[in-house]
Amino acid sequence: MIKVGVDIGNSKISCVVCDIKKDNTKQILSFISYPTKNINKGFISNIKSIKNEISILIRSAEKESQTEIKSIYLNIPVIDSTSSYFNSKIKIDNEMITELHLKKAINQSDFFETSSNYKILMNYITNYDVDNKIFFSNPAGNFGEKISLSFYKLSVNKNIINTLKNLLNDLQIHIVHYIPTPLSSALAALSNDDKELGAICIDLGDSSTSIAVFENAKLIFTDAINIGSKNITNDIAKGISTTKESAERLKNLYGSVLSSPSDEYEKIEIPIVSNEPNQFKQINRSTVNSIIKPRVEETLEVVWQKLKQYNLQKKQIKNLVLTGGGSQLEGIDDYAKIIFDSNVRLSRPSTIPGLKKTFTGPQFSQTIGTVFFEKEDFEIDFLKNNNKIKKNQVLSRFSAWLDQYI
Repeated sequence: MIKVGVDIGNSKISCVVCDIKKDNTKQILSFISYPTKNINKGFISNIKSIKNEISILIRSAEKESQTEIKSIYLNIPVIDSTSSYFNSKIKIDNEMITELHLKKAINQSDFFETSSNYKILMNYITNYDVDNKIFFSNPAGNFGEKISLSFYKLSVNKNIINTLKNLLNDLQIHIVHYIPTPLSSALAALSNDDKELGAICIDLGDSSTSIAVFENAKLIFTDAINIGSKNITNDIAKGISTTKESAERLKNLYGSVLSSPSDEYEKIEIPIVSNEPNQFKQINRSTVNSIIKPRVEETLEVVWQKLKQYNLQKKQIKNLVLTGGGSQLEGIDDYAKIIFDSNVRLSRPSTIPGLKKTFTGPQFSQTIGTVFFEKEDFEIDFLKNNNKIKKNQVLSRFSAWLDQYI
């Protein structure tokens, strides 16, 4: 099976073509990535230009992989998204739990509630509670007095999806599935143990920072904020009156979140913004780091507040994984340990045969993750045959039947 993943990011657009064998082994057939200036914080500034860039990207991926691309898995930013949690409890009077009981609990929950402005991307059961005993898989076959189902729902602004859908329709590309970008990053950066034991994955991107939280192998939260490594570059450029190109170079070569006494004595020559050509001045490394540290602190603190907003800090998840281009900033892992009071590690995407070394960096996690996405992992298995059921007359009759016989 050939799977194609596309990521339309704030600084680059990328496409991966992967051959997935019957034994689930993977072989990368092509990976293409081009810079773009037509996306800013998830907003497309020039539809015509980005459409042309995506067309070139797809054609290049087709040529390298020798595969015709007609359908893709597409990453979707979650800057404008909503996460919601709800549950549903029913009595089963010491009977054996069946799928009919579970469907009844779903039917009387908020599972089928929709919004005119948001499209549901994720909507599934995170755990089952049978007489105060927690199950993370289908408990059918057990006996109990009462059962409670807990749900997680992620919805994304429909305007974002409709814009990208129309754009790709014009290119005659079918979207098989939309994947929340933070989820793709996490799928590439986290191990199975990470997901099972619980982990927070933070992707520090160019113009945004995204979050995905796993517990008991379930995605329980995802979100993003409009702060990224580009903000650090702009802060440096403004703070020392240099060009953006020079600021980016300073960040990559000398930038660190942690300072040392020797930074005061390490001199760096930089170009200054001036009407006169070839104007330079000297600064010390500590000046650069004193600009970087507050922005990194702000970014991580805002992420921490997002988690607290949903009471996720109470789960005591002590495994933090950093990925994305911004994770390469020196000392950021040590600083994250302080803010999150967690074990922290830096992560690159999982190694896949055929992937060129050029594309193994953490900045490509969100693209690589698309080939690890399996829709079945984020669905309710016993509803698969009923995935077209809506809360309409048919469902009402189904509900009445359940109420009569259960």
